Amino acid sequence: MSPQLLIHGQRVETAATLAVRNPWTGEEVARVPLGDAATIEAAIASAVAAFAEVRAISPHRRSALLTAIAQGIAARKAEFVGTIVAEAGKPITYADAEVSRAILTFTAAAEEARRQHGEVLDMDAFATGDGHLGIVRRFPIGVIAGITPFNFPLNLAAHKVAPAIASGNCIIVKPAPKCPLTMLLLADVLVEAGVPAGQVNVVTCANEHVHLLASDPRIAMLSFTGSPSIGWRLKADAGKKKVCLELGGNAAAIVHADADLAAAIPAIAAGSFAYAGQTCISVQRILIHESLYAAFREQFAAFVAEKIIVGDPSDPRTVVGPMISAEAAQFTRERIASAVAAGAQRIGSEGTGSIVPPTILENVPATHEASTCEFFAPVVTLHRYREFDEALALVNASSFGLQCGIFTRDLQLALRAHDRLEVGAVLINQVPTFRVENMPYGGIKDSGFGREGIRYAMEEMTEPRALIIRKCL
Repeated sequence: MSPQLLIHGQRVETAATLAVRNPWTGEEVARVPLGDAATIEAAIASAVAAFAEVRAISPHRRSALLTAIAQGIAARKAEFVGTIVAEAGKPITYADAEVSRAILTFTAAAEEARRQHGEVLDMDAFATGDGHLGIVRRFPIGVIAGITPFNFPLNLAAHKVAPAIASGNCIIVKPAPKCPLTMLLLADVLVEAGVPAGQVNVVTCANEHVHLLASDPRIAMLSFTGSPSIGWRLKADAGKKKVCLELGGNAAAIVHADADLAAAIPAIAAGSFAYAGQTCISVQRILIHESLYAAFREQFAAFVAEKIIVGDPSDPRTVVGPMISAEAAQFTRERIASAVAAGAQRIGSEGTGSIVPPTILENVPATHEASTCEFFAPVVTLHRYREFDEALALVNASSFGLQCGIFTRDLQLALRAHDRLEVGAVLINQVPTFRVENMPYGGIKDSGFGREGIRYAMEEMTEPRALIIRKCL
C-alpha cells in the first residue's frame, strides 16, 4: 500500500504527490500525498473536534496507549530502520539507534502520563490567605501543531507526539518534505495502537503552507524543530499562541589542559561527523587549551582518517553517509572554500555529489561564517585558548546557545562553566551531541526557546490552573 496521510483516523490520498529520493543513490523511494490548504483545514477541524474526547482520557489509559505505540514501533523496528536509511541517508547504525530511542521516548511518556505534576499552595503563608485551601493542576491546552525536520524523522516526531498524548492534547504533525515516509509509517502504528480519531493527524504539505498551521487561532501551540530562519518567521505568524522553537546551533566542545585525550577524541570525532554532522548539536567548534593543541590536532586528525568511515549508509561501518541532498553538499563545499580563501587551513578532501568527507578547519577568522554560523555538515573548526574563562567567552560570543561539552577533571571549572555559559545544557566529559529522553532539551538566543524532553514538553503543552477554596469552619 502506498503511503497515505492520516486525518481523523482515516488514511487519505491527495491529487498532488511528492517524490521522496534516496540521498545516497538519488533513486526515487516513493511518492507520498502532498496536502494543500484544504487538507490542513481538515486536519485542524478534526483535531479541534477530537479535543473534548481526548482531554477526558484518564492518565492510566493514556499510559496504556503510549505503551502500545512503543510496542508497535518495536515490532516494526526493521521497517523503520530501513525507511530512515532510504529517505534520510542516515547510516544504519545511527538509524537503528534512533528507532531504539523512539521506543524509549514513548515508554518514558507512558510513565510520565501517570504522574502529571501539581502543587498544594500554602495559602496561609500570607494573612489574607487564612482559612483557604489552594491546589494547582495542569490542564491540556488543546491542539498543537508539530513541525519536524529531516534529520531525525522518527525521534524528533516522537518528542512532540508522545508528550502531546501523555498530556491529553491533540497534535497535527507536518513532517519534512524530504523525509515524510517515517512519520507516515508511525501513523500506521498510531492507528494500530488505538489512538482516538483526530488526536494525531499527519499532513505533508509544501513548506509555503506551514504558515496556515502557525497562524490559525484554533491551534493553541506551535512546536517547531528546524532552521532558525523558518522558525523565527513562523513565530511571527503565531500570534498569541504558545511557541516552542528548537532551532540551530554551532555547538562547542572545550578540551581543557587536564582533559583525557584518549576519551575525548573518539567522542568528539563521533559528535562532529556522525550522520554527516546533520544535527543541530553536532560539534562544530573545538576549543583546545594551547598546551594540548598540537597533540590534540595530530591525534584527532589521525583518528578521523582511520575510524570515521565514509560511504554507503546501509553499511554498518559507515559513520558519514550522504548529506540530505547534493545541493546541501555543494553549499557546504562553497562555505569551506570561502573559509580557506579567508585564510583557514583545511584537513580533508572535497568529495563529490552528496558526499562531503570529514573536514577539519584551522585558523578560521573569528568573524567568518564558518566560525559564527551553523554548518549542519561534517565540518569542525579548531581554536586555541590560554585561560578557561577565555574559552567560556568564546562559547558565549556565538549568537547560538544550545549545548556545550567540556572535557576536564576539575569540578570547580565544571561548576563555573555551568554558572556562566549561555546555553541550554553544559555537559562535562561529554560532547554537546549527547541527549537523553528525560533531560530538558532546548536553547537560548538564536537557538530558540522552550524545552523538550518528555516532562518538560508536557509542561509546555499544559497550563497551570489554581483552585482556591474558602473553608467553612
